[in-house]
Amino acid sequence: MKSLPLTLLLLLLSFFGFSQDISLSLENNARLVFAKNEIRPVVGKFKVRIICDAAAVQAICRENNLTPPKYTGTQRYAIRRKGQHIWVLADNTIGGMYGGLDVADALRVNHPEWLENKDQQPYLEERGIKFNIPLDVRTPSYTDPSDAAQANLPEMWKEEFWKEYFDEMARNRMNTMTLWSLNTFPSLVYVPEFPEVGLNDVWRTKAKYDDSFSSTGIDFDKPYLVENVEIVKKITIQEKMDFWRKVMQLADDRGISVYLFHWNMFAYGAKGKHGITQDLSNEKTIAYFRAATREMIKQYPLLKGIGITAGEGMDNKKTDDSNERWLWQSYGEGINDGLKDTPTRDFRLIHRFHWTALTKITDNFKDLHCRLDLSLKYAIAHMYSIPNPPFIKDAFPMLSEKHKTWLTIRNDDIYSMRWANVDYARKFITSIPHIELVAGYYMGPDGYLWGRDFLNKNTLKNPPLVIKKQWVSNRIWGRLSFDPTVPKEVFTSMIEQQFAGKSTSDLVPAWEAASLIFPYITRFVWGDIDLKWFPEANTSAKRYRGFYTVAEYIHRQPMAGSNIAGITEWLHAELKGKGLKSPLVIADSLTLLADQALNGLKKLPPYSHTSDNELQQTQSDIEAFATIGLYYASKIQAAYALAEFDKTSDPTFKQKSLTWLKKAEQYWVTYADIYSQKNVPALYNRVGYVDVNALKAEVKKDYEIVESWKPGSIAYKVQVTTEKPFNR
Repeated sequence: MKSLPLTLLLLLLSFFGFSQDISLSLENNARLVFAKNEIRPVVGKFKVRIICDAAAVQAICRENNLTPPKYTGTQRYAIRRKGQHIWVLADNTIGGMYGGLDVADALRVNHPEWLENKDQQPYLEERGIKFNIPLDVRTPSYTDPSDAAQANLPEMWKEEFWKEYFDEMARNRMNTMTLWSLNTFPSLVYVPEFPEVGLNDVWRTKAKYDDSFSSTGIDFDKPYLVENVEIVKKITIQEKMDFWRKVMQLADDRGISVYLFHWNMFAYGAKGKHGITQDLSNEKTIAYFRAATREMIKQYPLLKGIGITAGEGMDNKKTDDSNERWLWQSYGEGINDGLKDTPTRDFRLIHRFHWTALTKITDNFKDLHCRLDLSLKYAIAHMYSIPNPPFIKDAFPMLSEKHKTWLTIRNDDIYSMRWANVDYARKFITSIPHIELVAGYYMGPDGYLWGRDFLNKNTLKNPPLVIKKQWVSNRIWGRLSFDPTVPKEVFTSMIEQQFAGKSTSDLVPAWEAASLIFPYITRFVWGDIDLKWFPEANTSAKRYRGFYTVAEYIHRQPMAGSNIAGITEWLHAELKGKGLKSPLVIADSLTLLADQALNGLKKLPPYSHTSDNELQQTQSDIEAFATIGLYYASKIQAAYALAEFDKTSDPTFKQKSLTWLKKAEQYWVTYADIYSQKNVPALYNRVGYVDVNALKAEVKKDYEIVESWKPGSIAYKVQVTTEKPFNR
């Protein structure tokens, strides 16, 4: 930011004579006004000044004998306090906004001492959300064949939805929104050379999706979907562009950058027009994608970047670089075309390191006229597993300052419940290796949609944003990825304030224990991608395993890096020198955590599973976590005993297995009752239709498996259980 003229600077210093409770150096700046409005209800006796100009900051520091800020640049800021006077000092408005939000957070919970001599810079520069956006039945995302996507599709075209969303992201210090689709172009941009492709109006199918849809995005344009549609919004393609420019401005007003990601290559919405087909060798298709990329950049000046994949919709058995050539000819050349008139624009291409190799990327994109980043799946699909996943550590030697990587941090673990464990999140964030080579991250699900919550029966009349329903977990992840040293007390105080101090000392430990249950069971069962494991229902896609049986538990191979042995491995393999722990450690840990959670709940006021009160819903979530945790613990014990029967032929082990299964069934019945009181059964795009209550029948089938088991059936075999997140 340029320094202010001397006369203006003198006026500014006069203005900052603490004549107002909250004063801004840029009174009409949307970011600073947002911070001011967050501070206003809690400012009390304090006088707050937010200054976002380097020269003014220096002058005010001299005038008031303040220590100058330690850091300069975007997102950096300092806070100084003398008695009732608080200064936020920055040379940029995002830093000023974040500093103001820090002030609001501290004053809201009556902890002004948190504002003493505070200097901040981001630990991870880019902290974002992965959002599979359902725009129109004609331009689907991966999540479209799901109830959540279909219920949320109209919300995507409401300005108030995005304003609320970006406000919450800013409170969480999230500064990146990535919108993922199979092909957004026909719904978002008009291309002059291909005028028939731009889609007017917003369509949603009235037909029912089911779990027969591909997990790779193929055939998402089945004819029956468009034979019976409703017009969600009457709007021309030009008006759509106006709308999304407004959305991107709303994001920018909160310091948030917007990126569009495509899984490639899909011609949905464009196929059959102007000769465009799904054929990668079709010159018309290449020309369309190139022109659409150009227009996307030109029509959306606030668009920060585009993400691409050499993945679905392409032939990934090829060993040549034809996929990369296609991506260069379409997206690479299109980006260069789009930046031709604005060569200094801050824009980047994020090329996912998925089903491709670095040399193929860099060789084909060597003439790209913008920054080129990479992207890796950090914990595959399960961030709630272990805090230090090992899957991409061998990729770091290939990275550089020139080609950094983004981390895709997938949460396909927890869709309906509220999570809160500061220690786990802090360890996860600080365990990310080589952060100097990490551009940032985007966090979110593939099998669900973080739009409005249409799962919970008790809030369907006014469904909240999922990120607001789960505000504690999002606040934890956002704040800690900006500053991993934020004390736990900050989050505990926020929870106490939210619930008016109601037994927070008992609530938080119970919640923390409950929040570790899914990480423990997921590291044991371990299905790397979302369609292989959904811990809220002990299930996977029907085309994979479906509901996990006691027999399946015997054969599960735990997550790499968990230091846990699977049951078969523990009883049949040579483990000397491997340092692995017994699978019963997981069962014991789950029991301990569940007991801690349930004992904590006993100290809290009574609650109802059907209440729409947030505290009661949180207590209900804690009980649900704990109860399914006891189910999982009992099931592991049953599987272990059955494996011992297999090895020894001793019938006492068989009876022991049946006894544990009886306990497991009782826990499942309780869990299903809690879950079904709160949530509707739902279709998810990856694991299919989930009805936890109906799964009671699957739980009972374990008895038949044990009763009919023949000793000597088990043979240990090493399995490959995790997809390769990158090629060399």
